[in-house]
Amino acid sequence: MSEEYDVIVVGSGGGALTAAWTAARSGLEVLVAEATPLYGGTTAYSGGGMWFAGNRLVREATGEGAESAADYFRAVVGDRTPRDLQDAFLEAGAEVVDMLLEDDAIELEAFWWPDYFGAVDGAAEIRQVRPLPLAASDLGELATALRPPLKVDRAGVPRDPRLSGGQALIGRLLLALSRHPNVTLCTDTPVTGLLAEAGAVSGVRVGEAREIGARRGVIVAAGGFERDAAMRAEHGVPGSVAGSMGTEGNRGLALRAAIELGADTDLMDQAWWSPGIEHPDGTTSFSLWFTGGIFVDTEGRRFVNESWPYDRIGRAIIDAQRAGSLGERFWMIYDDRDGARPPVRSTTLPLGETDDYRAAGLWHTADSLTDLAGMIGLPAAALEESVERFNRLAAEGSDPDFGRGDEPYDRAFSGGESPMVPIEKGPFHAVAFGLSDLGTKGGLRTDVVGRVLDTSGEVIGGLYAAGNSMAAVSGTTYPGGGNPIAAGMVFGYLAAKDCAGD
Repeated sequence: MSEEYDVIVVGSGGGALTAAWTAARSGLEVLVAEATPLYGGTTAYSGGGMWFAGNRLVREATGEGAESAADYFRAVVGDRTPRDLQDAFLEAGAEVVDMLLEDDAIELEAFWWPDYFGAVDGAAEIRQVRPLPLAASDLGELATALRPPLKVDRAGVPRDPRLSGGQALIGRLLLALSRHPNVTLCTDTPVTGLLAEAGAVSGVRVGEAREIGARRGVIVAAGGFERDAAMRAEHGVPGSVAGSMGTEGNRGLALRAAIELGADTDLMDQAWWSPGIEHPDGTTSFSLWFTGGIFVDTEGRRFVNESWPYDRIGRAIIDAQRAGSLGERFWMIYDDRDGARPPVRSTTLPLGETDDYRAAGLWHTADSLTDLAGMIGLPAAALEESVERFNRLAAEGSDPDFGRGDEPYDRAFSGGESPMVPIEKGPFHAVAFGLSDLGTKGGLRTDVVGRVLDTSGEVIGGLYAAGNSMAAVSGTTYPGGGNPIAAGMVFGYLAAKDCAGD
């Protein structure tokens, strides 16, 4: 074969670049094959947080060891994923952080962000690490090939010359990789097939006919399939492409290639969900940081703790939709204490002009709750009763109905105070929400070092998976912010070490 590398990494998000960096440090010749014109995947859209159990930076900040983090993770995930897979993630996370910190291109810090199941034993408020900001100019020519934040990529907001969050994470990994002459970075290189010899993967097909050999292995870390409507429908993933925050390249091409080769899959109907505010163009964008309001179902009743972590709200939305008490569109009800704009401080995509949302039937205002209910098709008496009860609970400072404010994350955006804000100052408002996601989490089933398994449970030689191309180690839960990126990085690291024979 005319083109050949030791390792081919498919994708360029956090898991993919960590795999490439680990392999490069081991002296292997590496190709990073990114399908789109830009590096970074969905990681580049993210806040850049990473949830690594027992890592050095968190130990230094809190004194906490790995045991409580592991107990917490296992309690939340349960037995939905293999125990040895969970152990591999939990045990290798601290190794990944230690190794990253050996490279002066990568600077990290511990930071405060409460775990997403605060009532579970072992939950903590400081368990994540994140990259320190980086000047885009430090990347040189690579800066123009870095996928910008979502609000820049999709909404044309001016780009900040200072990289932070997921931008800084991908930027720092690219900077580290650029210093290794044994790494080749390629964009516009869509892997559409896998080559096999004697039952083992020996390379990839790019586009229609280009073939590239892999002497040690192919690591598929190309994200999920959230941007492919047909594949979502095939596996029954709730929501839609219009509500997904994944990049346009996340269409499951490499995932399909592995399945065609006999790879097993798991969790294919799952995603990292969230509530999403609706926009006039038909999209629905991931939203959090609610400073007021309640969500109501088709009967005008509350159905969820509105201050829960986004994935827990997303799953409550799906449960209510399946039960028939919630449509694809539902409403947040709030008052005028901060004006007509929704009490949502982070909508991922910036909100446009109020009149555009009103014209699209997505935002409504009325002098009374009765009139507002009529505008959005809800029973007026039930809506009034729901608001009256909520206001009473807000005055008491507790929520026996849904536990709003009971866990640290509930109070993350209210300065530690109760997030229960009464709805009493007219006029009253309603804003349309739907289901959004950060990407699918179903993918290839692997062993503890990321080797892909076939449908009989045997290892497919030379094929590895990480990130959202791998069936999530966290199963049907989202234990804490930064878990998806960290898991991708851990299994990218383990896969690359296995390729290197470590």
